[in-house]
Amino acid sequence: MTETTTYLDTPIGRVSITASEEAITRVTWTRGAPAEGDTPNTAHPILKRAEQQLREYFAGTRRRFDLPLAPAGGDLQQSVCRALLEIPYGETRSYGDLARALGVAAQPVGQACGGNPIPIFIPCHRVLAAEGKTGGFSGGTGVETKLALLRHEGALLI
Repeated sequence: MTETTTYLDTPIGRVSITASEEAITRVTWTRGAPAEGDTPNTAHPILKRAEQQLREYFAGTRRRFDLPLAPAGGDLQQSVCRALLEIPYGETRSYGDLARALGVAAQPVGQACGGNPIPIFIPCHRVLAAEGKTGGFSGGTGVETKLALLRHEGALLI
């Protein structure tokens, strides 16, 4: 499978967005100056749409992404990713909420959230630990990035 990557500077750092011919497959944060050869692929139609939708999201004009997504992972990872996509903009759920809905334990749900290969587009930042505690986040600068995304969506007012 051939994949192509583009890079976008956002309020939460520089992200790389990777896509196959059919769908977004990965989002990661990059640190420091772009490496040689890290030029955005502005011709790939899915990546162009992803860049535009991410800009709209951070501008506050988009609340739901409309992109083909293909997260890697087994059955549990796929189930958790589908459940994450159902959490509305500006709302949160707990790992326990997702676990009950999926009929599994909370710890594997947390691990699947941490293994989400397409953060932001698949909104794992909207999942909190018990009693409203933040929990972890594997993207950007970790919890700081999660809090910034939650504040951006109005789900966290501090």
